[in-house]
Amino acid sequence: MEERSGIVTMKGNPVTLLGREIKAGDPAPDVELTATDLSSVKLSAYRGKVCVISSVPSLDTPVCDMETRRFNTEAAALGEDVAMLTVSMDLPFAQSRWCGAAGVDRVVTLSDHRTAEFGLAYGVLIKGIRLLARAVFVVDREGVVRYVETVGEIADEPDYAAAVAAVRKLV
Repeated sequence: MEERSGIVTMKGNPVTLLGREIKAGDPAPDVELTATDLSSVKLSAYRGKVCVISSVPSLDTPVCDMETRRFNTEAAALGEDVAMLTVSMDLPFAQSRWCGAAGVDRVVTLSDHRTAEFGLAYGVLIKGIRLLARAVFVVDREGVVRYVETVGEIADEPDYAAAVAAVRKLV
C-alpha cells in the first residue's frame, strides 16, 4: 500500500496518508460506502450528475461542521444537477443525528467506517488514527475527477470558491 508524507498536517504535526494520490483527469474510484439508513451506496450511483465529494475527519468537529454546512448552502445554489457528498469515518447514526441537528438537507453524508475503501482509494486515509484527511474532489458526469484539493492543515477549511468554480465549469 502506498504511503505519502509531507502533504497534510494535523495541529502542525505531519501525518502519513495511505493510498494512491488522485489527480484531476483520473477516473473517480467507484467505492462502496454506507448511507445513514445503513444501505450500501456506490459512488457510481451519482453518475450523470456533477459530484462534489468532501472528505472530512469527523462531522463532530468545528471545521467539519462549518465545511459541511457551507457545502449545504452551496448545493442549494448549484441546483439538482449537482450531488454534494460528505464522506467521513463517522458512524451512519452519528451522521444522521448531526444532519438533523444542523439542518443539513442538501448534502448526502456517507460513512467509510466499515472498510476504509474510500480513504484508501482516494488517498486520504490517515495512517494510525483511521480518519480521513480534509479534501475536496469534483467529479464530472462521466465519472472523471476534474478538481482536487487536499487541504494542507486538517484544521483549515478548503477553498470553497475554487471548488464551486470547478463545478460551475461542468454544469
